[in-house]
Amino acid sequence: MGNPLLDISAAVDEDILTKYELKLGNATLAEPKHMPLYEEIVKRYPVEYIAGGAAQNTIRAAQWMLQQPGATGYIGCVGNDANGKTLRDICEKAGVKVFYRVDPDTPTGVCAVCIRHKERSLVANLGAANSYKHEHFESAEVQAAIHKAKFFYSTGFFLTHSPNTAVELGKIAARDNKPLLFNLSAPFVIEFFWDAVARVLPYCDVVFSNDDEARTLGKKQGWGDNLEVIAKHVAEMPKENKQRSRMVIFTQGAQPTLVYQDGKATYHPIKALAKEQIVDTNGAGDSFCGGFLSQYVQNKPIEQCVAAGSYCAWECIQRSGATYPDRVAFSYP
Repeated sequence: MGNPLLDISAAVDEDILTKYELKLGNATLAEPKHMPLYEEIVKRYPVEYIAGGAAQNTIRAAQWMLQQPGATGYIGCVGNDANGKTLRDICEKAGVKVFYRVDPDTPTGVCAVCIRHKERSLVANLGAANSYKHEHFESAEVQAAIHKAKFFYSTGFFLTHSPNTAVELGKIAARDNKPLLFNLSAPFVIEFFWDAVARVLPYCDVVFSNDDEARTLGKKQGWGDNLEVIAKHVAEMPKENKQRSRMVIFTQGAQPTLVYQDGKATYHPIKALAKEQIVDTNGAGDSFCGGFLSQYVQNKPIEQCVAAGSYCAWECIQRSGATYPDRVAFSYP
């Protein structure tokens, strides 16, 4: 469940980042000052249009890894326009069942993906994604899909507009003893939407974050900047479903991934890639989560889950955006 967006991706000059006050490796919601950005990058650079939105990327990655058509589903809101149809076509071609609310009055959301030195800065204009309605979540079709699902995944981005729906999903997960996996998503979510995050966390069995987001959380909560300490605090926050302890996963780019559970921190190496092989990092974190999910839902060991996440991100960063080759070449060990 998340915000379906169409990525507008371009390799940009430094002046774009300066003009729009953008930071590499960061994601932000579009403010009025960012609105000319979308037209400017289309005019100035060759652009690619790629299916995006963090949770949608993750579910497509998981579906690709699983290679079982219809194994996954996705909830979000798009506009009644060509971009919405493009997103639907891409997801369905990948084997993901989509449960879109279609907003007749608002265009499908877009995300400017500004690539510089192979790193990305994301600026999301949510558009219709911001118009998700809880009534859609309660519809017979969506509730049937939720009843059928065995695992749930959502992102902090969704909390900027639909926290009540995210909490309701958490309650269903806890009630039915189904794991809920959640991604903190971006520093701004932690800084400005923490109240919503705090409402969802009690229902979360697995919490994903990258190291920048984790340190933002540590600073906000007064926990310092030691990642193991921050992970320990997150793992020990109150939890509704006591049948599983919470797992916390902090990715660190090219550095080993930190996993914390049951009072123990472990580090897992990532699949290395030469710098010259990297196309861009857009979608890498989403792909990690998708690869992880593909093994987690099969009850594989945590080492295999992380290895699959690393592999999926490795494939992603050799391509533009969250896209993948036809063939899955993951094996473990």
